[in-house]
Amino acid sequence: MAWGITGSGDHLPETIQVIKRIIERGNVKVTIFLSKSAVIVTKWYGLWKELESISPKIMVEEGPNIPFIAGQLQIGKFKFLLVAPATGNTVAKIVNGIADSLVTNAVSQAQKGNVPVYILPVDQETETGKVKTILPTGEKIVLTMREVDLTNFRKLKAMKGITVITRPQEIEEMTKREASS
Repeated sequence: MAWGITGSGDHLPETIQVIKRIIERGNVKVTIFLSKSAVIVTKWYGLWKELESISPKIMVEEGPNIPFIAGQLQIGKFKFLLVAPATGNTVAKIVNGIADSLVTNAVSQAQKGNVPVYILPVDQETETGKVKTILPTGEKIVLTMREVDLTNFRKLKAMKGITVITRPQEIEEMTKREASS
């Protein structure tokens, strides 16, 4: 599995815990790559060492094709691509076909290579139009979703080759399915 992380702290601690459990079971190898912003956010949340404990080799974006993950996705080196968490900016680029970052280019190339893509967007449709998130301090805040982000969320759900997941716990279920297929 290739795991791309973008620059959002929302769902990040829970996602890291889920990935750790998956790796501990031993049935999935994980290659981790981060956007430039993800590095900043991961360190701000105090999760960098935890990420390093998952994988000794963490690839950090230098450009849309550096490190060269796209080719590995195209030729099927990875069974699937997970992007979690995915910022509103990343989702907006994906739904508009923009592949100018390491993560958005990875999604584009995975789709071209018919590699399943799973995305956990941070901006999601809810009954209230609001989401709760936790700051690095542990303080909880409520964010109001913008209509443009909700529109992009709906577009992402409609894209061929992409499965939208709405909570980190779904990653375990999805990984079990992919491992057995």
